[in-house]
Amino acid sequence: MGVLGLLLLVGSVAYMNRMEILLKIVGIAASRGLPVGPSQDIVWSGGPDLQGRSSEERPPNVVLILADDLGWNDLTFGGGGVAGGTVPTPNIDSIATAGANFQNGYAANGTCAPSRAAILSGRYGTRFGFEFTPTPPGMMQIVPALSGPNPRLRDAVFVEEVETSSYDDMGMPGSEISLAELLGDQGYHTAHIGKWHLGRTGGMAPQDQGFDESLLMVSGLYLPEDHPDVVNSKQAFDPIDRFLWAALRFAASFNGGDSFEPERYLTDYYTDQAVDVIEANKDRPFFLYLAHWAPHTPLQATREDYEALSHITTHRERVYAAMIRSLDRGVGRVLDALKRNGLEENTLVLFTSDNGGAGYIGLPDVNSPFRGWKITLFEGGIHVPFFVKWPARIEAGTTVRAPVHHFDLYATAAAAAGAPLPTDRKMDGVDLVPFARGEAPGVPHRTLFWRSGASQSALVDDWKLNVSDPPGRSWLFDLANDPTEQNDLSAERPDKLAELRAALAAHNAEQPESRWSSQVSFPINIDKDLSQLDAPDDEHIYWSN
Repeated sequence: MGVLGLLLLVGSVAYMNRMEILLKIVGIAASRGLPVGPSQDIVWSGGPDLQGRSSEERPPNVVLILADDLGWNDLTFGGGGVAGGTVPTPNIDSIATAGANFQNGYAANGTCAPSRAAILSGRYGTRFGFEFTPTPPGMMQIVPALSGPNPRLRDAVFVEEVETSSYDDMGMPGSEISLAELLGDQGYHTAHIGKWHLGRTGGMAPQDQGFDESLLMVSGLYLPEDHPDVVNSKQAFDPIDRFLWAALRFAASFNGGDSFEPERYLTDYYTDQAVDVIEANKDRPFFLYLAHWAPHTPLQATREDYEALSHITTHRERVYAAMIRSLDRGVGRVLDALKRNGLEENTLVLFTSDNGGAGYIGLPDVNSPFRGWKITLFEGGIHVPFFVKWPARIEAGTTVRAPVHHFDLYATAAAAAGAPLPTDRKMDGVDLVPFARGEAPGVPHRTLFWRSGASQSALVDDWKLNVSDPPGRSWLFDLANDPTEQNDLSAERPDKLAELRAALAAHNAEQPESRWSSQVSFPINIDKDLSQLDAPDDEHIYWSN
């Protein structure tokens, strides 16, 4: 080894030592800041049907199941599935086969929290300044540094002298009328389970946003790292993964109480509690918001699920597939609870993901056949499973091609419950049931928009514009003929490019500034997952957060 090589090696070792020390500090701070007690028994409140009506006569129950980072190709519905379709998802698929598949369903954003804000407000999150995903203290500064001593071909761009807000202070303001508040005013009992990510102070916690009861994911390990029943997969190439393993704990809280350890593997635990909510409220109308963490990183599976998939040879794919297996099993148990209690026919079940699958898990087919990942506005980042089941109103096997959006879930649930939409603000969602029944003229939306700082997008009559600045690049796609965004027509169709740019500008003119600042814009390779090396001619977008 030459002198230069030795210096680089020494420098790399020193760099890695500094990063490991930094991660240990993050872990110590997380432990001291989050005392976690032993498991607690959760008793969900129940009540009689005060109106004295049968389940068929009363307003429909509403069950909203939201997965986190579920890839388009994670489900076997439509011929896909993890590990070449060898990990079936019959229960999630059944929501579509027994109801409606909105095959062009769109997430509100390429990352989680802004999508959740749109779902629970019925509006573009940018209408109330929810543009960027809240992140834990120091994460945006630390994660780029964890990428390694040699920077990627395109470096992150930090915002100078940014004013940062507290993590708990970043969220959906109490002035928004949440779906839980809307349904609660109609006499529904409202329950939240799982992830929130919409703020915890100043009237932004679940119980302040209309939920009668809330089992909150305080931190995101599925089981303690050294638990005998867990199998972990750590991705050394993923800086987000390294941060999460250092920062996260195994913790929940109930109705704002002290943090405690869940009784078992997180996905199964949330399912247990969702079934209990259904059992406790079978005699009155209820709204259950089941916000699963799965299959978000860190990748952790139960040993039982992992061992059931011995045919998968790649460890991280096998762990990930086992997580999908648990998620699908849990959805099946929720559906069974509805059926067992005579509630299936008159329950509106909504299923989607907050965004597409993440490129940083190192599984190249997670969003196949679409380009892009979570943290992009290419189809892989925002084109998500979008299923609606209501046997009393929607015919099994229905397919709707027209684009729909996360905020339509709000309007659909509101209409089912007989709740008028707020009239004192711009509401963006529409009731999807008439479209599923073939009763509505036209399409739900001719235009849809997305914005996260450097990355923005517009969809107008099947033409899609993607913009990233930096690096000052635009892409134009005819999705009717090119749904996987392979052929950029921005040079060939300057008329369409100008039309969509004008539409995006007009939409942006209606949106206020974000309520908190972006801290950094970082590059995302559109076509390669994070385990693959960049090449000079690769296409990138920049994402602000």
